[in-house]
Amino acid sequence: MKKSVLTRYRVMAYVTGVLLVLLTLGMIGKYLLEMDGADDFTRVVSIAHGWLYVVYLVFAFDLGSKAKWPVAKQLWVLLAGTIPTAAFFVERKITHELEAEVAEDAGAVAKA
Repeated sequence: MKKSVLTRYRVMAYVTGVLLVLLTLGMIGKYLLEMDGADDFTRVVSIAHGWLYVVYLVFAFDLGSKAKWPVAKQLWVLLAGTIPTAAFFVERKITHELEAEVAEDAGAVAKA
């Protein structure tokens, strides 16, 4: 597997995670604290998160299919972008699992 596949996934996991945390904070500000401007902030962040989550799904699915994950693991990674802060933890775990495989493939290419 190429390192770029893992890198794309990692970037989108962080982007999705940050936007979801911002969206959660915006919702708290909008509904619990009734802050001015939270409505507009929430609208913009929710749209951005929605579209970028679709990109995250594509990259995560691509990574999972190339890593030959079972369906349950694939679903676990795909759903991580819907739970605040889960994307950060799942990304860290997946990166640690796949770093050896990526380094192995890079070494094989360098020898050839």
